[in-house]
Amino acid sequence: MPEFCRPSRNLASLCGRAIADFAMIGENDRILLGLSGGKDSLSLLHILKYFQQRAPVKFDLAAVTVDPMVEDFDPSPLIPYLQALGIEYHYRREPILDMAVAHMGNNSYCAFCSRIKRGVIYNTARRHGFNVVALAQHLDDLAESFLMSAFFAGKLKTMKAHYVNDTGDLRVIRPLVYVRERMTDAFAESNALPVIPDSCPACFSQPTQRQHMKQLLAREETQNRLLFKSLLSTLKPLMREGMP
Repeated sequence: MPEFCRPSRNLASLCGRAIADFAMIGENDRILLGLSGGKDSLSLLHILKYFQQRAPVKFDLAAVTVDPMVEDFDPSPLIPYLQALGIEYHYRREPILDMAVAHMGNNSYCAFCSRIKRGVIYNTARRHGFNVVALAQHLDDLAESFLMSAFFAGKLKTMKAHYVNDTGDLRVIRPLVYVRERMTDAFAESNALPVIPDSCPACFSQPTQRQHMKQLLAREETQNRLLFKSLLSTLKPLMREGMP
């Protein structure tokens, strides 16, 4: 029988600081976590449960998974896992690859898939009375997005830590914005979390700009161990944009 796993002191501290710095969680919030089944979102599930049991404010926690119905990617093992943990869970199946072929135009499949998944998550939140959507992007993701925006769009921009969606009815939070990817990797491995391999053939058919940025940052970090500390200072003002 699976049980909730306690995050390390460092992991809990970084998430707690981000939640406080960006005022992510308030009294009686109903939070819906976007759970892909990867190491990051599974780690965030356990971290949020840890805070739910200890935080001075009361909040509800549930999860949603969007199954894109593509070959070689099956997140359905999450269904019995979430049931055993006793977490309210919404599992949505959407034929995203078929939709992409018909409607995506010149956009990349990954961008189209991300947009459709986000829409399904938002609609699930609305239908079931959640006012906050939690996403599991971490500091490495934000750094990669920053470089992609600077290199290819000519803008100083990254993912936001806490913002209101375009229609103004949901808040979106990213509690892992201070956390390094290697920390969620270690947490998932040490606790044997049931990570679903992300093997979508459309996503891995060719190298992506994001993967290139990841490799660039890894090379730079071998020469500068304080790289991500400096990047976090650079990114914080950009992460605050759109805060409610």
